Amino acid sequence: QVLLVESGGGLVQAGGSLRLSCTASGRTFNTLGMGWFRQAPGEEREFVAAISRNSIYAHYRDSVRGRFTISRDNAKNTVYLLMDSLKPEDTAVYYCAAAEGIGVYLTESTYDYWGQGTQVTVSS
Repeated sequence: QVLLVESGGGLVQAGGSLRLSCTASGRTFNTLGMGWFRQAPGEEREFVAAISRNSIYAHYRDSVRGRFTISRDNAKNTVYLLMDSLKPEDTAVYYCAAAEGIGVYLTESTYDYWGQGTQVTVSS
């Protein structure tokens, strides 16, 4: 059992930055692969970024690569998503997810645990 608690969402102007945080409890954090997904109103949830257990591998969807940075601090049981140069199309509910096993990082079914979501709104 893993509980994921997210924070850091909010309202920002286009071009601004936010850092999302997700802290895990209930399982040894360094055994979990971590990912971020997002869902805009009326749209399907989509993959944003993922990071491996040892931080050696990181993956991003094309539309955020170069603007977003995923990182993790295993000593704090926390994964981060730093979002720079935000655009209105980044507006969505952002979800943190954790995977116990091995799978395709951009596929929702790979992940076993999900956070409650945090709203990110980017104004133009």
